[in-house]
Amino acid sequence: MQVLVAGANGHTGRLLIQYLKEDGHEPFGLVRKEEQKAKIEELGGTPVLADLTKDVGHAIKGKDAVIFAAGSGASTGADQTEAVDRDGAINLIKHTENLGIKKFIMLSSMAAGDPERGPEELKHYLQMKGEADDYLKSTELDFTIVRPGGLTHEEGTSKIKVGETVEQGAIPRADVAKTMIAALQEQSVFHKTFEMISGDTQIEEALRSL
Repeated sequence: MQVLVAGANGHTGRLLIQYLKEDGHEPFGLVRKEEQKAKIEELGGTPVLADLTKDVGHAIKGKDAVIFAAGSGASTGADQTEAVDRDGAINLIKHTENLGIKKFIMLSSMAAGDPERGPEELKHYLQMKGEADDYLKSTELDFTIVRPGGLTHEEGTSKIKVGETVEQGAIPRADVAKTMIAALQEQSVFHKTFEMISGDTQIEEALRSL
């Protein structure tokens, strides 16, 4: 499967490129800067230069699926959160739908559907993520929206806990990336939104339970 990863140079994006390649897929990494291309190639992906806030049709064309794993980052202001986490995601979704590609995996965040559940300093971010998620739900795409708890750099266990909502908790980025890749072909999570933290259930089994 040819898969475009938006936000490929981020921590989770790099894991997605690596694991997609290991699983026999053909990953393409969307990056904004020329100097970011080498890292994508090193991980086994094909870099594609594009800006999420502009025309990204050339990056999506011919792909089998799109994964959104981009983020404005904790150090940016509210305007960048709106530009990347909401508007950039919606722009990518629109281009995906216009080009007739059906599968779209969204990396969202726990409490994106209910910002009041989150801490005060994250409410604007969660609002923007929630609005992007709502737009995706309104499309005809075979979407899956993954809402993890706190992301860590710990080694993955491939064991998770999922549900429409789950208690606050953390999860390694590695397990989030593996879950998103599994969601590409697991039909039980098409048109589904779920939260996830570390747990006791193997990824594939957990997804089938949704």
